[in-house]
Amino acid sequence: MTSVTLKNLCKAYDDVLISNNINLVVKEGELVVFVGPSGCGKSTLLRCIAGLEDITSGDLYIGDQRMNDVEPSKRGVGMVFQSYALYPHLNLYDNMSFGLKLAKADKAEIEKRVSHTAEILQLGHLLERYPKMLSGGQRQRVAIGRTLVSEPNVFLLDEPLSNLDAALRVNMRSEITKLQRRLGCTMIYVTHDQVEAMTMADKIVVLDAGSVAQMGRPLELYHYPINRFVAGFIGSPKMNFISVKISEVEDNQVMVQLSSGETFWIQVEGETVNKGDRMSLGIRPEHLLNAQDAQVTIAGDVQMVEKLGNETQIYLHLDDADADVIFRAPDTITVEIGSKFHIGLTAHRCHLFHSDGRACRRLHREDGVDYDRMLEEM
Repeated sequence: MTSVTLKNLCKAYDDVLISNNINLVVKEGELVVFVGPSGCGKSTLLRCIAGLEDITSGDLYIGDQRMNDVEPSKRGVGMVFQSYALYPHLNLYDNMSFGLKLAKADKAEIEKRVSHTAEILQLGHLLERYPKMLSGGQRQRVAIGRTLVSEPNVFLLDEPLSNLDAALRVNMRSEITKLQRRLGCTMIYVTHDQVEAMTMADKIVVLDAGSVAQMGRPLELYHYPINRFVAGFIGSPKMNFISVKISEVEDNQVMVQLSSGETFWIQVEGETVNKGDRMSLGIRPEHLLNAQDAQVTIAGDVQMVEKLGNETQIYLHLDDADADVIFRAPDTITVEIGSKFHIGLTAHRCHLFHSDGRACRRLHREDGVDYDRMLEEM
């Protein structure tokens, strides 16, 4: 177990900057997830840590040792790739022991490590089988086991579940999380799936165009996004955004005016907001209410309805705002496509974003939950 520290790390290919001044500390035994859209630089950053890509500038430390010029094989890291990359002509035992044999490890030591790893991954009864005889989840466990037997200080996983079906992804992310907790190892996990990030991570690093948009604990990013990009990326379905106008400004609160003309107050905690400013109001689908339970109501035409059994997701086009929103109802409800549907907003569930995407400082809560204290105690 060891820590990983990135100091002003940059990676560029000629004039194309991929990673820009990344500063990050991964503590010993921590599971950190890099998440972001395709092309944001998360896999490149992982490859820089592994030594598979040269660092253009800045510093990488694993433990107390600077690793910029250290060969990949001497960094004490193990990497699991998106592809299983198993040798089809070798059985599971030989696939898992291949690296140790190349390193000329003692035969008894190889047997010990492979047997122990196979037991952890519940593969002990499959060691004589070949990859073609395994399911996708079993192959992924073999790929993870091949890394585990080398006993690295840091585990790096580059979208290891992207080739699996939905049900198997859920099962495997649970297995990887439990494995990391059991071993107490330092792990950096790359994914574009923010649900994986939210359910697995001790800390999430959200990347946008090669830079860190925000990092923190999952619920911190969910409840306190610092900009519109993070607010829209974290959460599934994503946060709704509606264009609004600031009609009045008082101490620590502003009056928000919707396109329909309805207004309500939102507390903004010392923000510089001016009367007449155009801003974006953000609210998550699960925080919208039935119209009769809300301070302010909005109406829209039903575009699509997704009945998932435990919930219903209703896609609306708002009448006056020229915007689309999603309403998540916690049950099965009957709604006709093309019909008019009314939903409600409540101030303490709303976020405000400036025209440049910056979030207003965290709004006061009115629901009786002390989120700041809850996060401190996690």
